[in-house]
Amino acid sequence: MGDFHKQLDEKLIEFIQRQHLFFTGTAPQEGRINVSPKGMDTFRVLSSNQCVFLNLTGSGNETAAHVLENNRITIMFCSFEKQPLILRLYGSAEIIGPDHSAWQDTLASFPDYPGARQCFLINIDSVQTSCGFGVPLFHEAEERPTLAKWAENKGEKEIRKYWKEKNSRSIDGLSTDK
Repeated sequence: MGDFHKQLDEKLIEFIQRQHLFFTGTAPQEGRINVSPKGMDTFRVLSSNQCVFLNLTGSGNETAAHVLENNRITIMFCSFEKQPLILRLYGSAEIIGPDHSAWQDTLASFPDYPGARQCFLINIDSVQTSCGFGVPLFHEAEERPTLAKWAENKGEKEIRKYWKEKNSRSIDGLSTDK
């Protein structure tokens, strides 16, 4: 049984800052639930009850479609180190895209990744910790350069075309644009 907290404390924030991988979980009112792994330097804790992550161009854009429909989101971190821990952040998300007034300021918090598509600002409703005893020990080798190289080679014009052709609808047919 996990422990619930109203917000992040300093110890949990430090845990998040050490992680190289996190997972997002979203779902539409009806249709497929999406769990998406995220890596690279794309997550920031803004306060004890707010965080943001940078979403890069990928094969789909399920998170955006689901957040537009109902804004519920769960973020999960797992410790793959000696000290086990699973941390879940439950909350609501807002999309900050290139047309949003906060885009430039939010984007400035992250490295300059090609293919930056949107950020998700998350207001945390509750925090859950659990043991993580069943999570195996892993050691990070390195980040994959593939996504950044792919986006860099496409260029901004082709990335926007890709968004329109491949990322404008979820796998359940929901719009990924406001």
